[in-house]
Amino acid sequence: MNKTAIIGALGALAQETRLEILRLLVERAPEGMPAGEIGSRLKLRSPTLSFHLNQLRHAGLVDSRRHSRLVIYAAKFRTIESLLDYLTENCRAERPLKMAPPPPPHPVSVPARRYDVLFLCTRNSARSVMAECLMNRWGEGRFRAFSAGSNPRGEVHPLTLQLLKRFGYETDGLKSKSWNEFARPTSAKLDFVFTLCDRAAAETCPAWPGQPIRAHWGVEDPVALAAVVARRKAFVKTYTELEQRIRIFAALPVEMLERFALEHWVEEIGKLRVAA
Repeated sequence: MNKTAIIGALGALAQETRLEILRLLVERAPEGMPAGEIGSRLKLRSPTLSFHLNQLRHAGLVDSRRHSRLVIYAAKFRTIESLLDYLTENCRAERPLKMAPPPPPHPVSVPARRYDVLFLCTRNSARSVMAECLMNRWGEGRFRAFSAGSNPRGEVHPLTLQLLKRFGYETDGLKSKSWNEFARPTSAKLDFVFTLCDRAAAETCPAWPGQPIRAHWGVEDPVALAAVVARRKAFVKTYTELEQRIRIFAALPVEMLERFALEHWVEEIGKLRVAA
C-alpha cells in the first residue's frame, strides 16, 4: 500500500462505529453480512450505516456484492493484511524503547478543542435554527453552533419553535439574524460553515474569519408548503434529516483528520437523504 492509501485506511478506522463494523465483518468472513443485519446488530439507522460503509469502501477496507435483493458487505483481508504489514515493517522501533518519564505529580488538564459551526439559509427562521439547536445538543460541548441568514425574516418561524419545544429544546434565546454578524473582523473564527438552502449556497457569502471548511447540506424548505398539515409533516422531516447528518458529523474524529479528509466527509454527509 502507498502512503496515501495507508492514511486513508487509518483515517477511516479512527472512528468507533467503523471499527465496530469492520470487527463484525472480520468475524463473519468470508461470507460477509447483509447491510440490514449490520445495522440491526449495531443499532444504526440506514443513513448512518450507509455513510460509514461508504467510508470503509472508499478506504478499500470492505467490499460489497449483491445477492438477490440483499447487499452483502465483506472485509477485504488483502487490504487489512497490507495495512498490518506496512505498520509492522515501517513503524517498529529500531532500538529498545526508552522508559517513559514518570507522570507529573499534578497533571495539568488541557481544555478540549471546541469547533465553531455556522448554519446558513436565506431567512434563518426554520432549517438553520433547527440545525443550530441540533448541533449544540449532539456536539456535547465539542461544537458550538450558530445560525444566520442572508435575508433574515427577523423572527423564528412559530412551527420551528413548536417543534423544538416538543423535543425538549430551550427556545427563549433563539432569533433570526443576518450573516453579517459573523463576518466582522471582531467576530469569532469559524471552523465550519454549512449552507442549507440552494439560494444561500448560490449567493456570494462574506469572507468568514478563520477560513472555515464549507459544504452545502441542501434540505427542502418546510415553510414553502401552503397546507398546514403537510407543512407540519415537512418540519418534522426536515428536523429528522438534519439530525441524521449532524449526529454523523458530531461523531467524526475531527481532531485527528487533515483538512482534505474533513472536506471530503462533510461533502458526503451533505449527500445523505432520509427516507420518508
